[in-house]
Amino acid sequence: MRLRIKALLLFFLFVSGINSFAQQFNEHIVSPDKNITCNVYRNAGAGIFYTVSYKGKPVVVASELNIQLDNHWSEWTLAIKNKPGKDWMQDLQLKNAVRTTKDTTWAPLYGERKLIKDHYNNLTLQFEQKASSNYRMNIEIRVYNEGIALRYYFPDNPTGIYYRITADNTEFSFPEGTQAWFEPWAQGAFTKLPLKNWPSESEGPLTLELPNGLYAAVAEAQRVDFVKTRFTLASKPNTIKTLLYESVDKVPYFGTPWRVVMIGEQPGKLIENNFIFQNLNDPAKLTDVSYIKPGKIVRDLTLTEKGAKEWIDFAAAHNLQYVLFDWKWYGPAFTFDSDAGKVAIDLDLPEVIRYGKEKGVGIWLYVNQQALLKQDFEIFPIYKKWGIAGVKYGFVEVGSHRWTTWLHESVQRAANNGLMVNIHDEFRLTGEERTWPNMLTVEGIRGNEEMPDATHNVTLPFTRGLAGAGDYTICYYTNRIKTTHTHQLALGVVMYSPLQTLYWYDKASDYKNEPEIEFFDKLPTVWDDTKVLQGRAGEYIVTARKKGNDWFVGVMTNNSAREVEITFDFLDKGKTYSLSAYEDDDTVATKTKVKVTRDKVKQGKKRTVKLKASGGAAFWISPTK
Repeated sequence: MRLRIKALLLFFLFVSGINSFAQQFNEHIVSPDKNITCNVYRNAGAGIFYTVSYKGKPVVVASELNIQLDNHWSEWTLAIKNKPGKDWMQDLQLKNAVRTTKDTTWAPLYGERKLIKDHYNNLTLQFEQKASSNYRMNIEIRVYNEGIALRYYFPDNPTGIYYRITADNTEFSFPEGTQAWFEPWAQGAFTKLPLKNWPSESEGPLTLELPNGLYAAVAEAQRVDFVKTRFTLASKPNTIKTLLYESVDKVPYFGTPWRVVMIGEQPGKLIENNFIFQNLNDPAKLTDVSYIKPGKIVRDLTLTEKGAKEWIDFAAAHNLQYVLFDWKWYGPAFTFDSDAGKVAIDLDLPEVIRYGKEKGVGIWLYVNQQALLKQDFEIFPIYKKWGIAGVKYGFVEVGSHRWTTWLHESVQRAANNGLMVNIHDEFRLTGEERTWPNMLTVEGIRGNEEMPDATHNVTLPFTRGLAGAGDYTICYYTNRIKTTHTHQLALGVVMYSPLQTLYWYDKASDYKNEPEIEFFDKLPTVWDDTKVLQGRAGEYIVTARKKGNDWFVGVMTNNSAREVEITFDFLDKGKTYSLSAYEDDDTVATKTKVKVTRDKVKQGKKRTVKLKASGGAAFWISPTK
């Protein structure tokens, strides 16, 4: 009898040991090109952690995956209510690990490149709560050649309950010595800081320089029916973590927004690879996209028929597609009492729309959030009837679940009425323009409304620029600009926006036949290919973009003068191209002091560009006929 009891005891101890060991795991997944490795693991009595390396170099060191729920009436909560310190993650039991792969290519309606490669390996870790199998959660990890993305996914729940997510404490621990481009708000200035002693939370994408020579960026993708995430310092050294704007109530099934870590050997690779955000969003849901036509836009500051027609004439002569009537055309903006379905000023809007149509120039209207919230259901059909091309949303609220969801639903209502959208103020894209391509551009950028200096401008592409389209509102003639005029020309290439605003603080009458304006005239706003040839955040950048057979190059420096040597390796071999160069020259007898020269260029040829402090240069390269 004693032997049988001893045997049974040993058996139960053995089984208990297996069960204990089963709660530990170590899974890994690599990128298609084998350069990136992500490990996900749990040790006995610890949380769930992950690491990321690139070609053997550490990028993300041991970092915890942690999300917190508070469903005070659930079986799970009742089961652990007398166990202080228990959280959602600690009682998760791994049930299965599913691996898949995807390798496709898709063509966006418009963008920074004609085709986008969507190639990743996926690991889905399926968990159940120990207290009740009714409560399940997956951790999904996608590893691309461009970086990794992870999220928490909640499958169907047989009880039909909702989940209240109170915190997302996903960590990103980096090697000691890592520096981040800290940005306190979406239209703020950047400061390069170590991962300690931050004055507040930072916006994303958050670009990082690692001591091992690599570059990274942490960001979020597919934030559509959720809350905004910012990044804050964790208590652990060299570690940042996600910080939700507020708690979120969601009914499964649903996933949190993707948490993204981009990786590059050069900072420009982060810009070239920013299509990862669109890959993490759903394909386009619009059946009619015929009205979505990217282009260049100017605004009429006079809000008069005469001023509008002057801009329409200028636009027709200079290959600009749109004119915007900015705020107050329908009355005071910051009130629910104005009616955005009526013109409240002395302006014959139907006549302006007719005249623009005759000249091939469309009209956009600014509408502030108060009027949108009150009236978008009724005014969007009116605008469609009027023949309006698009709506510029003003002063939208961002961050909360309510406003994030409302904004995306409003964009869908605009799409239902054939209207394009430009969202201004603090909002930034997270790749959802793939799903709703009528959302042409957004602000969320410290641009020429605030006149930043050149150092800020050469930081933007490596930071805010990773999030995609940014309406910088480029200026040219106003004496408020803090850069040279060629720097402003180059911004049209460097800062991507399918709806590119030009001449923001200018008047049509400012134009005095300056020859370099042909660069803006020829400039596309969407591209077949994009290459960042050189550059470092805060120092300088050289960006080349292709449309059809032509290339456009923008070169910008910070507040310091420098020389940059450009090698034209990106041109097709064996072809000869005509090169038009636009460079600063104080001897030129125009107000803008821009010299225009013509040359021939072939693949491999080099050109040294001398940049003034806060200066730039622009090139238009076209095959010879």
